[in-house]
Amino acid sequence: MRLVLQRVFALTVKELLALLRDAASRAVLIGPPIIQFLVFGYAATFDLKHVPFVVYNQDQGRLSRDFIARFEGSPSFGLLRVVHNQNDLGQAIDDESALMAMDIGQNFTSDLERGRTTHVQLILDGRDSNTAALAMGYAQSIVTTFNKAQIAAHGGIPPSTVLLDRAWFNPNLESRWFIVPGICGILTLLVSMLTTGLSVAREREMGTFDQLLVTPLRPTEILLGKALPGFIVGTAEGSFIILVSIFWFHVPFTGSVLGLYLGLFCFLLATVGIGLMISSLAVTQQQGLLGVFLFMVPAIVLSGFATPIANMPQIVQYITLLDPLRYFLIILRGSFLEGAGVSLFWPQYWPLAVIGIISMIVAGRLFRRRLF
Repeated sequence: MRLVLQRVFALTVKELLALLRDAASRAVLIGPPIIQFLVFGYAATFDLKHVPFVVYNQDQGRLSRDFIARFEGSPSFGLLRVVHNQNDLGQAIDDESALMAMDIGQNFTSDLERGRTTHVQLILDGRDSNTAALAMGYAQSIVTTFNKAQIAAHGGIPPSTVLLDRAWFNPNLESRWFIVPGICGILTLLVSMLTTGLSVAREREMGTFDQLLVTPLRPTEILLGKALPGFIVGTAEGSFIILVSIFWFHVPFTGSVLGLYLGLFCFLLATVGIGLMISSLAVTQQQGLLGVFLFMVPAIVLSGFATPIANMPQIVQYITLLDPLRYFLIILRGSFLEGAGVSLFWPQYWPLAVIGIISMIVAGRLFRRRLF
């Protein structure tokens, strides 16, 4: 047993040296994931900040100025300019300089002071329907607050039912708290699969694969030696990204470290196994790289990273059960935001373990077939 461990350790060290010695491999494994994490962490957000809007105020009364000031004072909107005719109002939407245009009628103040209903026209750029819907929701919230203030100012009876909302796990509804843990999972998947997905193919392409066949190493030992670097690099990169999430992006970590790293181990078992399957089938590194990305794209789409799995068609939801990233995202978000621990993650641990064990067995058989 000791001799087996020494052989596997030697092959693992050899694999790590091959990765770190090659400048291109170092660049792929270290540089891009960190850059992508920082870029996506800042750029990928569902929040709208400083939405540019233009105003055509035909009223110029006190209440219309107060109404506009509420939009200007909101962090969600930023006044681009005041226009003086409806043509300029439409032009701002046409040339995409503004996302929203506001047309306030000339009787806005007088109607409100007399207790009449008045209207404000909002024109939104619907080319990006999701952004337009979010902007409309923010605008509606500001209008509701303005209406309540007018009711109180005129001695009216306020609404008898007041809705008090409270968001659990994410009180400020920061979308970054939801997105950043997801990016942790995606980049860990990328790094671990690249490490293992190219390992066997690299041996064949460099002509050193035949040298492995004449060594005392058994096929199982070679497979373990190829798998361990994926665990080491994946754990190191994943830990680094988790620390950046906590200390740079200030995403609160409220769960169990043990629960998170047990999930990371099970996730790496699954991704390393799949990566070795791809590498065993690939003849060249280019084929291995294409195989990795062929798996990653649907894995990300089906993981629930951006689109809730519950909103997918039923048959697609069944397919997501084969996606290891689906389970790891639940572990990540549960660890960061929900304060969940080991006991709550068992429904995610065992599917990852099953996927990992099956993929490792299949990879071992494919590897043996390639050997003999």
